[in-house]
Amino acid sequence: MVKQFLEVIEFFDQAGEELVHRIPEEGSGETKFGSQLVVRENQSAVFFRDGKAYDVLGPGRHTLSTQNIPYLTEFLTKNIGFGQKSPFRVEIYFVNMKVFTQLRWGTREPVAFRDSDLGLVRLRAFGNYTMKVKQPLLFINTIVGTQGIYRSEQIHEYLKDVIVARLNDLLGETLDTIFNLPKVYDELGVAAKTRVQGDFDKYGLELIDFFIQSITPPEEVQKIIDDRSAM
Repeated sequence: MVKQFLEVIEFFDQAGEELVHRIPEEGSGETKFGSQLVVRENQSAVFFRDGKAYDVLGPGRHTLSTQNIPYLTEFLTKNIGFGQKSPFRVEIYFVNMKVFTQLRWGTREPVAFRDSDLGLVRLRAFGNYTMKVKQPLLFINTIVGTQGIYRSEQIHEYLKDVIVARLNDLLGETLDTIFNLPKVYDELGVAAKTRVQGDFDKYGLELIDFFIQSITPPEEVQKIIDDRSAM
């Protein structure tokens, strides 16, 4: 693997769709105090070394120094003995702080639900949500660090699994029969958002909007619902 020396560290996402971007994309890069870090508006930069996140820098041009990354300085002094002019190896994660919209969630496979009228029914559920990172260091430590992921699509897949798991629990606890679904959509959406927000908080994320677009049973069950509605 080719070693990179990071003298000017920056990342510009023209599409604005990457939630997290790692520099370098693989391994670690070599830098030293005095190097320049450019953090753009709606970005935060998180320093990593040996799998541990240390410091967060906000928008602006920063000269790496003991003042703006004190925890990393302490680590280098105690564990490596490098002086301030010596190179050290790091990874930098650029976190996009904007609001991400139209993020879709849905069940990969039908979820089993025990209906008081119909017995065991398999349901599919779909919707969308909007969210943003509110605590980049916590987000990196809990999601990127422990899960070993930093690509946006991987993070969104993980969050969708969290949403579906919480919604499945909520349906089992609050819904008696799917015949009552049409009149409880709004209540389910509010309750699901409250429950999912607790998970997002743990990851340093803010769940801004949450919508349930549909909860659908199999065709044969849908026909029974339609027949009852007609009656």
